[in-house]
Amino acid sequence: MSGASHGSAVSPFKQPKAVFAVAFACVVSFMGIGLVDPILPAISNQLNASPSETTLLFTSYLVVTAVAMLITNWVSSRIGAKRTLIAGLVLIVIFAALAGSSGSISDIIGFRAGWGVGNALFIATSLAVIVASASGGFAGAIVLYETALGFGIAIGPLLGGTLGNISWRGPFYGVSVLMAIALIATVVLVEPTPVPAVKTSLTAPLKALRHRGLLTMGLTALCYNWGFFTILGYAPFPMNLSPIRLGFVFFGWGICVALFSVFGASWLQARLGIARTMYLNLSIFALISLGIAIWVLNTPVLITLVILSGVVCGVNNTVTTQAVMTVSPVERPVASAAYSFVRFIGGGLAPYVAGRLVADINIHVPFYLGAGVIVLGIGILTTGHKLLGDAERVQAEAASAALHSGPAEVAAERELEADEKAEALAGDAD
Repeated sequence: MSGASHGSAVSPFKQPKAVFAVAFACVVSFMGIGLVDPILPAISNQLNASPSETTLLFTSYLVVTAVAMLITNWVSSRIGAKRTLIAGLVLIVIFAALAGSSGSISDIIGFRAGWGVGNALFIATSLAVIVASASGGFAGAIVLYETALGFGIAIGPLLGGTLGNISWRGPFYGVSVLMAIALIATVVLVEPTPVPAVKTSLTAPLKALRHRGLLTMGLTALCYNWGFFTILGYAPFPMNLSPIRLGFVFFGWGICVALFSVFGASWLQARLGIARTMYLNLSIFALISLGIAIWVLNTPVLITLVILSGVVCGVNNTVTTQAVMTVSPVERPVASAAYSFVRFIGGGLAPYVAGRLVADINIHVPFYLGAGVIVLGIGILTTGHKLLGDAERVQAEAASAALHSGPAEVAAERELEADEKAEALAGDAD
């Protein structure tokens, strides 16, 4: 997205302190996507845990995040966005510190699960709070959020590698301290947000999955995330690098995610449309996964392919999210929760399955499986081809209307784009 609406020259960085407080917390939260990658081998070695056990750091975090996404709307519609945000930050501070203080892999796995609950509450409300607090230009607030997302995804692995080079506990303590600072800033600077007049049902996200378009896109994303988190969760082990060097590898990955999420995706979508962009992106990702499966023991090739996977991750984050929000007939927060629930399940289970397959067969098999699951995702996507065509038409009409609209209409369009970006996470990603 651009930093200003049509005819506007407002700087995205002319915002109240409250916006920067939440944006800082977003940076730290998004760091969590790649933070543990550089220290996975160190944790495995120092705690006498198998790689399969260590991958549960991803599984517990992502599966719990997925399930917790089902309750985020229920919570925020009863206590308000600010209190939900604070609750999420408090949980992250506590469980990140406990993970750093752990003496066994099982303890860390459990505390990462608690961290996942906090992460779900935070992610679900952070963009809404930024937009509600913004006064220096609505579009600028969105750009600031995207900047925080990209910076957090990119810097997380580098911070994890730097602190992990001292001790595997360092990244956990680092997140806890940074989130504590963000928590204090949020409490002091962010104005109270009103409780919504309409309360969201606890079952609303699951009921939303009855809609074919939302379920199709969710299952496609599940397959994509299976392939992606197979790479993110297990590729660090065969690299045989120090934490700091692993940090630089995944820093390169994060830079690709950030650049292609903000710039590359919109460029491709403008030229190819939603459907062809998604088919191309998933096909390239399947080939990258296949390449990793074949050359997983060739470190230079493995590193190159892992970094390049950040390109398809960035494109997927933006294009798929926009498609989901366009085809879904339910409220965007509910659609977001339902979609996140489905896709994070795939991301959570994949690293553990990869570890078991390596232990039982060999190191090539999980990446072959990842490539196959991505191809399955392409097949699922073809069943919703008409829905993608409808999404393209709706977005084209919205873009055409924006070109002939005044400032008020442009602001409304930017609000729609903001809702769509709420799920464009690393990871999700955080």
